[in-house]
Amino acid sequence: MKADTYEYLSDWARENIAKGRAEGQAEGKAEGKAEAILAVLAARDIQVPDEFRDKIRKCHDLERLDGWIRVAATVESAEVLMDDEL
Repeated sequence: MKADTYEYLSDWARENIAKGRAEGQAEGKAEGKAEAILAVLAARDIQVPDEFRDKIRKCHDLERLDGWIRVAATVESAEVLMDDEL
């Protein structure tokens, strides 16, 4: 005899699970973009001070990270990358 099992989740629980999953995906994207920035800078032999590394890794603003990725390809120093005008 096979017993069917059903996992009941309330609407509230489903919404919170979906929200947590979306937040986790966004966090993963931010981490990936931050590591991409650091990889580009390392490949270009640009020294990145620890305080800048921390700022890049703690950033979760995907638009800002995208901007930093574009700029990382052409900047001459990490200080230019950290310019808030970007």
